[in-house]
Amino acid sequence: MSNLEAILSRDAYLLSIEIRLFWLVALFYGICLILYIIHLITKKTGHGRIGTNILWLTAITHAGLILLRTFEGQRAPFQTLYESLSWFAWSASITYLYVERKWKDVYLAGILVSALSMGACFYALLTRSPAVEPLSPPLQSYWFEWHVILAFLSYAVFVVSCSIEISYLAVKPSVKKGLKLEYGLNMHNLETFHRQSFRLALFGFPLLTFGIFSGAAWANDAWGRYWGWDPKETWSLITWTVFAMYLHSMSIPKWKEMPASLLNILGFICMLMTFIGVNWLARLLGIPSLHLYAM
Repeated sequence: MSNLEAILSRDAYLLSIEIRLFWLVALFYGICLILYIIHLITKKTGHGRIGTNILWLTAITHAGLILLRTFEGQRAPFQTLYESLSWFAWSASITYLYVERKWKDVYLAGILVSALSMGACFYALLTRSPAVEPLSPPLQSYWFEWHVILAFLSYAVFVVSCSIEISYLAVKPSVKKGLKLEYGLNMHNLETFHRQSFRLALFGFPLLTFGIFSGAAWANDAWGRYWGWDPKETWSLITWTVFAMYLHSMSIPKWKEMPASLLNILGFICMLMTFIGVNWLARLLGIPSLHLYAM
């Protein structure tokens, strides 16, 4: 067997292991989602605790999967949409697990996080090519890795922030009435739990800002201009604006309740549009976009 054949055989073997491991990770995220939903229905903390323990195992396994992909490609593992979806799922889950340590027996926010992570993994596995491809010309820039790391870290933070926001809105009416929901939230810790949503968005906003600036520097290296109103660039600005409005609304007494919560959720929706929705929209409407190389 020639050296080339040996290399191709090794790469094929590693890719087969990676795909099997990725399927396992996706299924584990699904198990976590089921356990969190059972926790929601039964109002018992046991299932939520088990879901979190499995989510820790899943995130660690997923980290190993990402390291394997890095070894296969000999580059940062987020060039293609297949890789970006995997990175998004892992970063959202690990951020949630880090933040959840601050709470005692509160697992409701894990529903949205595990659902998004599972969905991202299955979408990558079922619709994207897992082939390890050479770095495309637009990605051969010093700013590429900085832009992606900052952007996805902000996305992960916004996912967890929105998860807390939705959980808060779901249980607030009952808690205010003095009902015992057994979700680990009560009159004493509800507002403290909710405050984490604002703190996360406050942390994620400068990350998104630096992500946009590094993206502009990357665009200048790749296409010779900092800003061109490309659909993804436009949606990133929309997302930034919505979260700026949310942070500002938290300083206005009349806005800091429901209006601010709705702005946080709207910012999350805009973030999903920036990440994945704009690609579908550009393809569907035939809008020219320099970012469709990732599709």
